[in-house]
Amino acid sequence: MFARCVAGIFAVVILSAPVHAAVNFNFGVEIAPPPPRVEVVPAPRPGYIWAPGYWNWEGGRHVWVDGRWVGERRGYAYVPDRWVEYREGRGSHWHREPGHWERERHHYH
Repeated sequence: MFARCVAGIFAVVILSAPVHAAVNFNFGVEIAPPPPRVEVVPAPRPGYIWAPGYWNWEGGRHVWVDGRWVGERRGYAYVPDRWVEYREGRGSHWHREPGHWERERHHYH
């Protein structure tokens, strides 16, 4: 009986815990992304920042993803999606780094 009770409590704790998962498939493509598109940035919205559009890799080709509003995070700076070129022995490969938040760094004089 005690074992069942402990197992039940364990299951409730595990199942009620918030799940925070981020999936980042980082693979290289040999085709450089096209230049970014020119976007008209809407007027500022309180509590949000504008995340610019970017080229995503879907179905064997680059596909444009429009810019979007992202909820502001105080103390953090938004780093937009970008493509980084890696030169290797077999040639260049491009990897997309997803947009993300980084803690702001304060420089004191």
